[in-house]
Amino acid sequence: MTAPLSTPTRHEELSRPGRWIALSVLVLAVLLVAVDATVLGLATPFLSEDLKPTGTQLLWIGDVYSFVIAGLLVSMGSLGDRIGRKKLLLTGATAFGLVSVLNAYATSPELMIVARALLGVAGATLMPSTLALIRNIFHDARERSVAIGIWGAAASAGAAVGPVVGGFLLEHFWWGSVFLINLPVMAVLVVVGVKLLPESKNPAPGPWDLASVGLSLIGIIAVVYAIKEGAVHGASWGAGAAAVVGVATLAWFVRRQLTLESPLLDMHLFRNRGFSAAVLADLLTILGLAGLVFFLSQYLQLVQGRRPLEAGLAELPAAIGAVVAGLLAGRAARRFSVRAVVSGGLAAIGLALGAITLVGQNTGYPLLGAILLVVGVGAGLAFTVTADVILSSVPKEQAGSASAVSETAYELGAALGIALLGSIVTGVYRGFPVPEGTPGPVADAARESLGGAVEAASALPAQTAAELVAAAQRSFVDGLHTASSIGAVVLVATAVAAWFLLRGQRLEDGAGAHH
Repeated sequence: MTAPLSTPTRHEELSRPGRWIALSVLVLAVLLVAVDATVLGLATPFLSEDLKPTGTQLLWIGDVYSFVIAGLLVSMGSLGDRIGRKKLLLTGATAFGLVSVLNAYATSPELMIVARALLGVAGATLMPSTLALIRNIFHDARERSVAIGIWGAAASAGAAVGPVVGGFLLEHFWWGSVFLINLPVMAVLVVVGVKLLPESKNPAPGPWDLASVGLSLIGIIAVVYAIKEGAVHGASWGAGAAAVVGVATLAWFVRRQLTLESPLLDMHLFRNRGFSAAVLADLLTILGLAGLVFFLSQYLQLVQGRRPLEAGLAELPAAIGAVVAGLLAGRAARRFSVRAVVSGGLAAIGLALGAITLVGQNTGYPLLGAILLVVGVGAGLAFTVTADVILSSVPKEQAGSASAVSETAYELGAALGIALLGSIVTGVYRGFPVPEGTPGPVADAARESLGGAVEAASALPAQTAAELVAAAQRSFVDGLHTASSIGAVVLVATAVAAWFLLRGQRLEDGAGAHH
């Protein structure tokens, strides 16, 4: 067959309007993922009330998607390089929409966890495909920087639209409706993408090594599981065994990649200092941010008493800041330097996370809004430039694998952040003293989660109920302060590391190297 050899030429012949039209389709895929990620946090209090998950089950619902997607991203990115990124993107988008229905109609915590895991399988196909297609469609470095900025802005816009639309739906329909908003986006993406997206693939990819797929999946999930178990339950034989299995399996995976003629992941990519530094910065940044992102909606609704739509609107400054900063990031990195923009963005996020310690149960919105705006600006600058560095550091034939590494770092950081920082919030929260006279079963239910405390209080006399909820809210805020402080330290340390590791890095260097 000669088709695979001819596909790259299609992109090079795309007109300037054609490139931007193709980008508009890719933006829909980004919106699909971003909206889904944000509505889960908003729906958590309602989901908790209906499905009654334990605190541990609630954490699994929050992070199993990230666990699965992190384990499969490298495999899916490599698969897209082989079978075609357009084909993988449209197949994944269809599956994503269909599995969203299963999420919407889940009837138990266990089924919800399974549905989120399946969504992770579908989600693993989307983000690497979009970035890889951008790398292959936009050959001019400055044009590609703008495209990546728009791609990042779309993710931020989705993060803004998701809570607002989700809040509206939660006020008028049941919690499952927030997952159904994926369907129209998926339908438009597939119908329009079939006609407008150009196909691209590696013209000589070699076979897709199934053994490597299994090793990467088992290794990453085992390591993440070990960290999660250790964070929640402390040192145990189970967590230790999982850690040993995970590390050994990943070592086997790396060794296998170094010996294969056509590896699933070219380990030589990591010899590029800019590539490795950008990937590490992404992982640590989202790790530090994950606790705030996951618990913010609960704080706004269950501590400050905002309605879902109000909570969604309250989060808008972060998205607005990220959209504006993302669109300007490429220009700023060329005017100043890559390391100045990335380090500056990360330091800003770190300072904003530190300011969370000033937020209490009754804090006015101006302070919270300012904090979220700074977080958004910092994230927009840092993530957009690191994505540009990662894409421009590799040959376009390996764009899928490189994008997958970037997204794996992001998802792994999110999973670890929710597991570690989320467990810290939960651990601090569970230590609060219950009012005298509170029955044992009610106290146990209240200590499972803040949502559980609000529900358990409804069975108590008014005075006792008010005292129980107030104590639970104070303890939750204490946990949020602890997690944010740790996140702030992680972000500032990452900013310092990025300043040294990205020394001399320029966006134009990698872009021109492989043309």
